Amino acid sequence: MQRLIQTFNDGSTVAFDSGRFDDWCVYLHRPAQRRYAPSDTYYFARLQILGKLYGFQSLYDDYIAIYEKTNAQINPDVLSLILQLTEKYQVDSLEIAIWFTVIYAGMVAEENKQGAILKKRIKRLGMHQTLIEQIAPNIAANYSRGKKWRELDVLCKEKGF
Repeated sequence: MQRLIQTFNDGSTVAFDSGRFDDWCVYLHRPAQRRYAPSDTYYFARLQILGKLYGFQSLYDDYIAIYEKTNAQINPDVLSLILQLTEKYQVDSLEIAIWFTVIYAGMVAEENKQGAILKKRIKRLGMHQTLIEQIAPNIAANYSRGKKWRELDVLCKEKGF
């Protein structure tokens, strides 16, 4: 059953619904488009492009403000924070708000995932690789696949999280 997370002023929505693995799949529905589950590769690529316009560190710092307030529950205050943080991105504020909301929902999903040890830190690793290290989005999105959690834990700790 769909659980609405956020509706944006253009009518776009972000929601949880059943996916291949669990009921924590994040879906985006844009007006006049079909609902889909955005891939990490896609939104990492968009954020990397937007980082060139607005500053990689600026986007990453805003992401960290969201990350620090993320737990296993969707919090309306965090959704408001996302809208507040993204106002400064002018013509791209809606797009950035949508991607930050998708990522926020993804982190909440990670916090709820059965057996996940790294939880939301896995998304932070991808965002760090994308925006700070400027690794290709497809590499950042797939970096953790097949790696042991202990190896990723060490890497995250080396990066300060």
